[in-house]
Amino acid sequence: MTESPAPARTADRVHELVKAMAVTYRLPPGERINEVELARLLGVSRTPLREALNRLAAEGFLSATAHRGYSVRPLDPAQVMALYEYRAVLETGALRLACLRAGDAEIAELTAFAERSRDAPEGDRHALRLLALDEAFHERLAALSGNAEMLRALRALNERIRFIRWIDMREGRRDVTQQEHLRILAHLAAREAEPACRLMQRHIARRLDQIGAMIRAGFAEIYTGNALAAAAGLPAEPPFPTPHPSQEKE
Repeated sequence: MTESPAPARTADRVHELVKAMAVTYRLPPGERINEVELARLLGVSRTPLREALNRLAAEGFLSATAHRGYSVRPLDPAQVMALYEYRAVLETGALRLACLRAGDAEIAELTAFAERSRDAPEGDRHALRLLALDEAFHERLAALSGNAEMLRALRALNERIRFIRWIDMREGRRDVTQQEHLRILAHLAAREAEPACRLMQRHIARRLDQIGAMIRAGFAEIYTGNALAAAAGLPAEPPFPTPHPSQEKE
């Protein structure tokens, strides 16, 4: 007889599934979550689902409102800008520490990784792999700071902005991105903290109009296929009706 999974394991599994749906916007932005329908789709009771939703709200993937339950974080330009500003502060801080702490061999290894990544094919079809390589570069660079809390924070932040960064990656900045990675590493190898941090700041920074354009492209993707969610193996349709694109916020 097969034993049912332990409650803690069930809650963890539900947490990861719902987080993937929120990260990829398979759960549409701004949508109030229908817990009954979502529990049915996932084949679980509402107890582990409620625990997962509570955790995801604490982690910034969902919003919780008294007497209204949970809703998916919106694709809002001001919020996305705030996340990019946080990313810039976090990564420049980690880079500054890496200039003090990283070994020459570690820097050389990351430089070799960045060089190999330049050979990855570009284009819309390869955007998922390009995003994975880009996230890996930035997380490996943060790891050179020797500060595990900074690395943990960056990994969590990358999940929160993964969808919009995927959209950005599809727009074809790959060549510029790779050149900047190598220039940052050259400054790091020379222990030139200030030039490295200035370049990192410019590398990450986005204007509000750029973010607005990425969000418009993101809405179009969400309502016409959502390849990011499909690649993650998520259900082809969200578990409850989605608003028409005309209902999105300007």
